[in-house]
Amino acid sequence: MSQPHEQTKPMQDLIERLDLEKLEENLFRGNSPQNGWQRVFGGLVIAQALMAAQRCVDADRLVHSLHAYFMRPGDPSVPIVYQVERIRDGASFTTRRVLAIQHGKAIFSMSASFQLAEPGFDHQVAIPDVPQPEQLMGEMEFREAFLAKAPDMVKKYWGRERPIEIRPVSLVHYLSKEKLDPQAHIWVRAAGIVPEDGHYRAAMLAYLSDMTLLDTSLYAHGTSIFDPELQVASLDHAMWFHRPCTLDDWLLYTQDSPSAAGARGMTRGSIFTRDGRLIASVAQEGLIRKRAND
Repeated sequence: MSQPHEQTKPMQDLIERLDLEKLEENLFRGNSPQNGWQRVFGGLVIAQALMAAQRCVDADRLVHSLHAYFMRPGDPSVPIVYQVERIRDGASFTTRRVLAIQHGKAIFSMSASFQLAEPGFDHQVAIPDVPQPEQLMGEMEFREAFLAKAPDMVKKYWGRERPIEIRPVSLVHYLSKEKLDPQAHIWVRAAGIVPEDGHYRAAMLAYLSDMTLLDTSLYAHGTSIFDPELQVASLDHAMWFHRPCTLDDWLLYTQDSPSAAGARGMTRGSIFTRDGRLIASVAQEGLIRKRAND
């Protein structure tokens, strides 16, 4: 099943937010959604920062990795200014650094590396054997079956339309406090038409790479990011782009959390096309701290 043949409003809104306004050479402004959340979704900041960096790189150089730090929560009521620093332009590789600013302070920084396409050794791990997305419960069915008795935060998250559709292979952690193995298999798909421009495709992949990761680090503890007693936030995010992808079908996002310690949880992810090509790898560490009692 491919992506919808008609554009959807959530996807169109995301595309518009990725179409950054150029203020000056190496300086861009991106709008952030005012959707009632207290902070800007980290995946949007990563995607906008990557768009800013890509606009300061020759078109024949494609992103192959990015490394980012979240320093302050983004304010969804005001735009974000992205300042790009041109670190290096080499024969094969190009490096850019991006600083995201709100209220005169840095909220996020990212380094990204770009490379000319070239042949080389090629191998990858195999895609896990999991049920296909058509065999799983869709978001609408999930809402109808489980949201009526769900906590308010869960209702708020699952009750709104998003540019990326999610179909977890297992829903146990949403429905119980059972302690589970810290791993997840989640099918994700663009809920709308993604532009053919490679810059947008890379940014969309970066956007969805920040989805559900922190949750996986909490499985082993019988809780989730919706627990009001937890303070949860992304601290850093790294991503490697291995192979091109059109984003016109479901992708399998496999995740595992090898460690949680010091009020931090670390999660790794691999993103596969349905036919088994590994297109990206992800690593993230997040704050998972119990809130102090008043």
